[in-house]
Amino acid sequence: MTSTDEAPSATAGREAPSTGVTGVTGVTGVTGGMFRAAVTLHTVVVFGQPVFAGVYLSGDIGGLDLHALGADAASFLGLAQAIVGVTYSVRQRVWWPALTSLLLVAAESVQYVAGMDGALWLHLPLGVSLIAGLAVLFTVAWTRPLRGRGRGGSDA
Repeated sequence: MTSTDEAPSATAGREAPSTGVTGVTGVTGVTGGMFRAAVTLHTVVVFGQPVFAGVYLSGDIGGLDLHALGADAASFLGLAQAIVGVTYSVRQRVWWPALTSLLLVAAESVQYVAGMDGALWLHLPLGVSLIAGLAVLFTVAWTRPLRGRGRGGSDA
């Protein structure tokens, strides 16, 4: 004979812990996913910049055009990332996405002007710093849960 009035288990009604990865339990919501997408696209484009510069330095003048196009794309994606990062930060009351994105936009602006002016003494080391910074941001954005303290922990 089986009993139907068994005590509910201690885990009944609880959600699985958040892994912070979109598509798995603990979905980060629309702006969290958009932030990760923006960081990913931005990182890919910025990682292409030294390749295009190397093509130019190898003697192919077309590499300079690709490098300039990549700079425009990186600037656009940096601004898009900053907008999404600020939106996410305001909604979730977690400030690191906005602060890091705005810092990257400022550094990329200096990088862009230094490149246009031919100031390679600034352009090259700043480019290396931007790549390192984006690599760290990419890693943090994809490994750290993006839930914040605002609006019930979900930004959807």
